[in-house]
Amino acid sequence: MTTYKAIALDIDGTLTNTKKEVTPRTKKAVSRAMEAGKVVIVASGRPTAGIRGISDTLKLEEKGGYILAFNGARIMNCKTGEVIYQNMLPRDMIPVLYKEAVEHNVSIITYEGDDVICGCNHDKYVDIEAKINNIKVNDVDNFDQYVTFDVNKCLMTGDPEKLAILEKEMQQKYGDRLSIYRSEPFFLEFMPMNVDKANSLAHLLEHLGLKREELIAIGDGFNDLSMIKYAGLGVAMSNAQEIVKESADKVTKSNEEDGVAYIIEEYLTA
Repeated sequence: MTTYKAIALDIDGTLTNTKKEVTPRTKKAVSRAMEAGKVVIVASGRPTAGIRGISDTLKLEEKGGYILAFNGARIMNCKTGEVIYQNMLPRDMIPVLYKEAVEHNVSIITYEGDDVICGCNHDKYVDIEAKINNIKVNDVDNFDQYVTFDVNKCLMTGDPEKLAILEKEMQQKYGDRLSIYRSEPFFLEFMPMNVDKANSLAHLLEHLGLKREELIAIGDGFNDLSMIKYAGLGVAMSNAQEIVKESADKVTKSNEEDGVAYIIEEYLTA
């Protein structure tokens, strides 16, 4: 039987319940895993600022753990604050993406420090992103001229039906330069090429001297597919998208039923 030494956990719909809280049972299970010497990695599409509250809850800074933010564009050691790996969007794509957002009447956002920067068409989905991450929105004019700094990702937000069509169009146009996919039906991610949770976990495991066979990955969304397929044990939540469940080695209970805790208790702390 494989001895698993690390676990990568998505946040929304996985580690947290529908109230965006880590339940006491799940928190205790994660704590016991760390006490047993297992490496805990929080892997999310959220920006680093949006993961901080979760990492504080799990005491990753104190006990040691890793944050994989922006769907893998940045990996940070919580204990030391060291950025182990980072990948940036090509700067010349910022005005291109801004123009597309304006033309398709969807919102475009990126991140500056602890703020969400919104370039146009501020919709309810922008506010959802800000609320999830507990950060504020800064609406700016001339987004393409404002964003003169390196960013890990941009996000277009809009109604799911519109983004489903836009996703295919953007992939056809820019798929040779960017990694483009939806993390939620209403969030269309634009990432540097070859950035996804699996690729970043490969970098981190190499840094830690671990093999992918020793990794458990748990998630529920489209952007969790890569790491679920990559890990030695890929686990989908029962509330996961159907394609995620079909791709997983195992399906656990939902995020309302401490599905993460069940897996930790069975494979890491038994």
